[in-house]
Amino acid sequence: MTLLRLEPRGEASRAMVYATPLLAVALTLVSGFLLFWAMGFDPVKALHAFFIAPLMSLRGLGELAVKATPLVLCAIGLAIGFRANVWNIGAEGQLTLGAITGGGLALAFYGEGGWWLLPLMIVAGMAGGALWAAIPAFLRVRFNASEILTSLMLNYVALHLLNYLMHGPYRDPDGFAFPESRLFEADAVLPLLVAGTRVHLGSLFALLAVAAGWFLMARTFIGFQIKVIGLTPTAAGYAGFNQKKIIWLTLLLSGALAGLAGLGEVAGPIGQMNPTISPGYGYTAIIVAFLGRLHPVGILLAGFLMALSFIGGEAAQIALGLPKAITGVFQGMLLFFLLATDVLIRYRVRFGAKGAAGSGVGRAAA
Repeated sequence: MTLLRLEPRGEASRAMVYATPLLAVALTLVSGFLLFWAMGFDPVKALHAFFIAPLMSLRGLGELAVKATPLVLCAIGLAIGFRANVWNIGAEGQLTLGAITGGGLALAFYGEGGWWLLPLMIVAGMAGGALWAAIPAFLRVRFNASEILTSLMLNYVALHLLNYLMHGPYRDPDGFAFPESRLFEADAVLPLLVAGTRVHLGSLFALLAVAAGWFLMARTFIGFQIKVIGLTPTAAGYAGFNQKKIIWLTLLLSGALAGLAGLGEVAGPIGQMNPTISPGYGYTAIIVAFLGRLHPVGILLAGFLMALSFIGGEAAQIALGLPKAITGVFQGMLLFFLLATDVLIRYRVRFGAKGAAGSGVGRAAA
């Protein structure tokens, strides 16, 4: 009987660890080519509309930066936690809470703002995301509850809270009952960085997060503790590293960055509160983190690639009439191929029952 099994390799090749994201992207493009052909579209035109056309103008490049900003901010925080085996899946909810708390200040001080309002909104957005992340942190430390489940469930609580606010306290009283807030005033909006685009100050925050994330992990003792706890928790315990402190730190940090991303959306390209702040940035940021190999520079590059999938999907819908779901299909294929290639650099594929060859030799010798 022939069996398919996976045999662990002695040690994963470092070169392949960094090459597999490129291989996953290449396999995604090949699969996309075949998918478009099967759907009856010209694959070359479809891929051009999806990946090339959005980059051919200043406005397209600006939109790329706008979409990449929340992805990079969320992914940097998630990656730091993942390095410590703290699996925060709640960036979507933390992003939403950052928008609720920061955007709520813009509405509370409507008509009374000043230069101080925007900095206060930024602090409130980060605090809102951090406080939402503190819930799974407390449950993990106090009751050993899985942060995967608790942070994931809190995403839905956050979305329902946003929906309630948009149909109640946050709704524009002059908006004819539409579930959206007043437009934010100038004092509550992030300034633009590039004329003729929507690139705003939040993009600079994302670059600062990349630099700060690299410095934390590569040049600080806290970063060393995070890596040791993630790799060998037992050794970390013998060294006296406080795992509970790292759980709190990584979850609060990732929540704060996700909250900043949410504030950046409502005070940036959206300019108001509405029920659909994010198209799934918090979930997509998980793919970004792993595609970037949990390294800040890799995350920056992966963030731009995933941002291209968002704007490319929109461009392909307009130019060729492709279905809206095509963006999710490409992101799903990319994640699938990334996970598949990760398996193959750690395991060999073997055919046949384990030990079959050895038993045959033994019978021959007898």
